[in-house]
Amino acid sequence: MTDNDSPGSRDDAPEFRPRRETPIGMIVAIGLVVLVAAFFGWRWYQQQQKPPEPVPVATAPNDGPAPAPAAEPTGPQNPVDALAPPDAALPALAESDSRVMKALAELIGGKSASEHLRADGIVRRFVATVDNLAREQAPASAWPVQPTGQRFITDGPQGGTQTIAANNAARYNGMVLLAETVDPAKAATVYARLYPLFQKAYEELGFPGRYFNDRLIAVIDHLLQAPEPSGPVQVRLVEVKGDVPSTRPWVRYEYVDPKLEAMSSGQKIMVRMGPENERKVKASLRGFRQQIATGELAKKKQP
Repeated sequence: MTDNDSPGSRDDAPEFRPRRETPIGMIVAIGLVVLVAAFFGWRWYQQQQKPPEPVPVATAPNDGPAPAPAAEPTGPQNPVDALAPPDAALPALAESDSRVMKALAELIGGKSASEHLRADGIVRRFVATVDNLAREQAPASAWPVQPTGQRFITDGPQGGTQTIAANNAARYNGMVLLAETVDPAKAATVYARLYPLFQKAYEELGFPGRYFNDRLIAVIDHLLQAPEPSGPVQVRLVEVKGDVPSTRPWVRYEYVDPKLEAMSSGQKIMVRMGPENERKVKASLRGFRQQIATGELAKKKQP
């Protein structure tokens, strides 16, 4: 559970391809969730599960053959064009930074955009970070936002088991408040108009034939499943032996509870930001999810 939201990550150059996955059980869209999930992107843990094989159905001699399994879906489960048509004259992905930053500045304000966002390769950064939130790691070098400026704060004696300090949550208050002020419907519209850029970046990341909006919804659902501990959360500093002492020991904390330590990077930061902030972020994620889950909305409208 490296504290990569501290300045000076070990990753010096952006790396947008997904890291090698470690098997275990399983932001956030532009504007509202681009600022939530990406804000709290981090090194995380995921299991990407394959659909279970269909169980053969036994039939009586006169029942005829068993029905064929349902076909795999071939298109997006949550089409984004149901939200708003894409802009007719979007630039190429490699030349899209100024166009995307302009849209985000209109959504959250120019001052907030310039202070919190990293404009270079912002679409690729956002897509990579969203995808990484449900994985073991979300390298800080790929984040679309600036890391929080303060160090991770703990209570307790050095060298032993400690707890996450109550005032550690204050590091995230500004970003959580910003996310709460964004209208999820407006954020979804901006996201839809720019969506071809996100889809292109997702395909370049190594997922041709798959759809970024479906992945985004799956990651939001994953973050919403993060536990909400009722008491102080214990952590410990991982010992790293060597001749040269670490100049940044605060980045080596891990959760004492093995279930918490086995979580993804996104779920770990949800817990780390404190229970009140976690509940607020989850509320923002739910609001945005309601806007972009177009496949579920279509089903609800059916008679």
